[in-house]
Amino acid sequence: MFELYLMCPQERVEDVSDALQALEALSVSVEDMDAHTDAEQALFGEPGMPAPKEGWNRSRIVALFQERAGAEEAAKLLPLQDFFEGCQVLGVQELQQQDWVRLTQSQFQPVDITPEFWIVPTWHELPEAAKISIRLDPGLAFGTGTHPTTRMCLRWIARQPQGSLGRVLDYGCGSGILAIGAAKFGAQDIDAVDIDPDAVTSCALNAQANAVQLNAGLPDRAQGQYQTVLANILATPLKVLAPLLCSHVQAGGHLVLAGILERQTEELIEAYAPYLPLRVADTEDGWVLMTAQRA
Repeated sequence: MFELYLMCPQERVEDVSDALQALEALSVSVEDMDAHTDAEQALFGEPGMPAPKEGWNRSRIVALFQERAGAEEAAKLLPLQDFFEGCQVLGVQELQQQDWVRLTQSQFQPVDITPEFWIVPTWHELPEAAKISIRLDPGLAFGTGTHPTTRMCLRWIARQPQGSLGRVLDYGCGSGILAIGAAKFGAQDIDAVDIDPDAVTSCALNAQANAVQLNAGLPDRAQGQYQTVLANILATPLKVLAPLLCSHVQAGGHLVLAGILERQTEELIEAYAPYLPLRVADTEDGWVLMTAQRA
């Protein structure tokens, strides 16, 4: 494998990327040419907010080719094109062979939710302190236990009295980590739903790997009322879903919401006020967990 490196101003990135794909590059990635320098620019905004700008002033494009000849041919052809004005070929370099599986696995370590409750990738040994664990690998769906919103939801689940979770709905289940966590803490009748079919598949496979029973499906599987309704999404869809989610909470039941930034707290309280009184139950790294209980 060989990599072709280019420097392009933002207005040329799309044309150059399209040309590289036409020249049979296996992949094309775009990076900030000024990353890790004083000129580095933030590109992505906070969740629910637009990006401050569409791209970097100077981008480094990396194109992967199967053979050196393909990379070198692209390096010769691109400078001849009108759209290459302002761009620069930086060079061709052979990609060193690596154990990509081992490299990826090294980035994911066991995560402690409580001193006795852990999320552990399947290639790791269980920590001695782990009395309860979820075996979960990175996959197609969101939810590996590393994000503050996921950890706060799992902490809430772990702190509930034994047997109190009752019937559970995990709305926007992703990998199914919250539904699996509920099962590990005694929930018996669990519906885990998501609009993404890949997430539904991932959830079902993860449940099987953890030897727990749940019903994974699309949102129309959520029927009736539940003792515990969990939704770890983002603030904007949570506001839209307020009447639906609250309608699924039975008398005496709990609503647990995450994916909310601290600055969005009042928005959520206002959106849910006609249905249930939300309050902040936990905070971590600028994110909040909000809960409500139906009288």
